[in-house]
Amino acid sequence: MTAGSGDIEKAARVLRAGGLVALPTETVYGLGANAEDPGAVARTFEVKGRPPTHPLIVHIGGAEQLADWVADVPEEARVLAERFWPGPLTLVLRRGDRACTEATGGLDTVAVRVPAHPVARELLSVFGGGVTAPSANRFGSVSPTTADHVREELGGAVDFVLDGGPCLVGVESTIVDVSGGEPAVLRPGGVTREELEEALGRPVPVPGVSRVRVPGQHPSHYAPRARVVLVEPGQVAAEAERAREQGHRVGVLLPPALADAEVKAHTVVAVPASPAEYARDLYGFLREFDRRGCDLIVACPPADEGLGLAIANRLHRAAGPRPAAR
Repeated sequence: MTAGSGDIEKAARVLRAGGLVALPTETVYGLGANAEDPGAVARTFEVKGRPPTHPLIVHIGGAEQLADWVADVPEEARVLAERFWPGPLTLVLRRGDRACTEATGGLDTVAVRVPAHPVARELLSVFGGGVTAPSANRFGSVSPTTADHVREELGGAVDFVLDGGPCLVGVESTIVDVSGGEPAVLRPGGVTREELEEALGRPVPVPGVSRVRVPGQHPSHYAPRARVVLVEPGQVAAEAERAREQGHRVGVLLPPALADAEVKAHTVVAVPASPAEYARDLYGFLREFDRRGCDLIVACPPADEGLGLAIANRLHRAAGPRPAAR
């Protein structure tokens, strides 16, 4: 059952009282807090186990509110906002006074976006302010794309879960730095680099190292409990067999090019040919491997074009070196 007007009113009351609300966006479910309430934002970091120096994204109700949250809006930021909002695009700009320091990780920039999900938009309208909403999961783990994912992982640590059904994009927003100098993609996401370049009429780089801290830059991120191993397409079957011989319960993300291949593994998931469908289902696939008891996942990243860039980014982060405590 998805949220009705009564649920949205309740969620707004919880936010006003300094509580935490899990809310749906078109990308993933976010752990929402009043962006002007330092105590509520600080609690977000505690619940997630997220380092307080990692800034959050402020979700607002419309592009017309952008000037309330930032010091200035460069022309290229206006172009991108007009083209992609509401939608899965986050803009990093010089911060104004409205966002609390806790929300920006102490930086002089703030990340802002207008979500496209109708439930999130209605909540922002009823609430009347900005909402910080990092993914509603423990720091570094797989992002939630359904309300049940949130309940399973965070349980009673969330004051209210606003159910808006499954997320339609499935990977986080694209983050673009427009705070000074040339625009740059700091995190690939639901808006592709090609779409950004078409809108701006210029190349938009994706630097390997960012001068600005933003969500999703930790070496290990979006990671299931199972270890993720990335290989070339032609190596999938051999790597899965080798891992099985070593005693692993192996899961395989089988790319479309190998749809007819015989791959021996505990769980094999056929990757959709459509990049949009793959992005939407990726986190669900990773969670399914965990549910089935896999301890190792073999996958090959798609080409770094279109939504493939965001999918590849998530797989590389999922395969990254993990902290010893995990």
